[in-house]
Amino acid sequence: MSVGSPHRFPTVDRCNSIGREKHTVVVDMDGTLLRGRSSFPYFALFAFEVGGILRLLFLLLASPIAGILYYFVSESAGIQVLIFATMAGMKVSDIESVARAVLPKFYSVDLHPESWRVFSSCGKRCVLTANPRVMVEAFLKDYLGADIVIGTEIATYKGRATGFVRHPGVVVGRNKATALCKTFGETTPDVGLGDRKTDFPFMSLCKEGYMVPAKPEVKAVTREKLPKTIVFHDGRLVQKPTPLMALIIILWFPIGFLLACVRIAAGALLPMPLVYYAFWSLGVRVTIHGTPPPRPKKSIGHSGVLFICSHRTLLDPIFLSTALGRPIAAVTYSVSRLSEFLSPIKTVRLTRDRARDASMIKKLLEEGDLVICPEGTTCREPFLLRFSALFAELTDEIVPVAMANRMSMFHGTTARGWKGMDPFYFFMNPSPAYEVTFLSKLPYELTCSGGKSSHDVANHIQRVIASSLAYECTSFTRKDKYRALAGNDGIVTNKPAENGNKVMAC
Repeated sequence: MSVGSPHRFPTVDRCNSIGREKHTVVVDMDGTLLRGRSSFPYFALFAFEVGGILRLLFLLLASPIAGILYYFVSESAGIQVLIFATMAGMKVSDIESVARAVLPKFYSVDLHPESWRVFSSCGKRCVLTANPRVMVEAFLKDYLGADIVIGTEIATYKGRATGFVRHPGVVVGRNKATALCKTFGETTPDVGLGDRKTDFPFMSLCKEGYMVPAKPEVKAVTREKLPKTIVFHDGRLVQKPTPLMALIIILWFPIGFLLACVRIAAGALLPMPLVYYAFWSLGVRVTIHGTPPPRPKKSIGHSGVLFICSHRTLLDPIFLSTALGRPIAAVTYSVSRLSEFLSPIKTVRLTRDRARDASMIKKLLEEGDLVICPEGTTCREPFLLRFSALFAELTDEIVPVAMANRMSMFHGTTARGWKGMDPFYFFMNPSPAYEVTFLSKLPYELTCSGGKSSHDVANHIQRVIASSLAYECTSFTRKDKYRALAGNDGIVTNKPAENGNKVMAC
């Protein structure tokens, strides 16, 4: 193949996407496959998730230098500054982990509808990008079905990124055309999509070339049109960190941490009937729907109520207790020692031994009310994971509770990070909110004593809670989540001092 002369290309809306099953498409990423032209937000996600707030600050301070180089020297020089500021010294395994668990969520909500229409219609798909290949490959191949990803290769030393790039440098301009020639040889791709003049060289190598004009008002591809739904994702940041948002996060972080400490202290030290009002005075919104059951009367043979909750954060039992105005004991799969220490309610860990756990839960119900989150782990998206059926075998006094929350800046859950920080990150949001909806008590005829199997009971309650929240039921489990986000089964092996028990991570 030889590089043709740059010329005007028609816009992508004029590209026919019918009958392209045997065609090959080559697409630029930023500004073409994605609506946004700036890759800063995705570098910022890496900076914060791996290096924390100080690395994000360093990247933000370096970004004006990158911008000056980009516009007055070369696109390549500007991108190299972003790569160095973000990745220098990072473990390659951490980069791969963030690329797999964090970035797909943000990339998926920024797909350009016209580019996606053409890209998804072709049988063979290739993506060219100036971004590091390791940064984008997991999303492009696992979620969009890309066959080939050609991007900048980062230099590494002893498992860590040096911050520099490998030969032939950043994949921009004619480097894209050269990489395309090297990949396809004498074969000519059918369709090339780009969004700027520097894409002309590789577009000229294709039989057809189309430009994707910059239109800020264009709406992204909806979740329903994606080939693979993103159920699980990780990372602390809720919003895509544009330069302005990154600055706000940096300025708010120390204030938010101090505010979180005050909110946690109020929840841990005040009597439970006062916690609801303390939270509201400190900007934590708690909304209660439905009628909670009355406090149980202690008597011989009387069992407490078992509250079955959807699982959004490890704070679910605490906000349930806040809504009830009294502390309710909680059965957990695993929480950090710090979270146990700070918890204003009693928490009891499951052992993963079915007989022992059943005996323990029965004993706790004899002492009073109890709350369980049978999903076994949290899910951020509007889905409910599969409910474990053990609880249905132990009591007929079951009240489903639909838990929903809102966070504007930080997620209060993690699969890869230290779980001890989960409550802090939740309360670091300027105005976090929880919505607690008490649903009707499970009728006797739908319990195990009424003739239903434990799995039928668990599935019924899952559907009832999902319907209340307008969520979707799934058969995914805790293992599915941790395999997707952390590459393990969610099993944490405690130290020998803790009797060598294995516990499940929430």
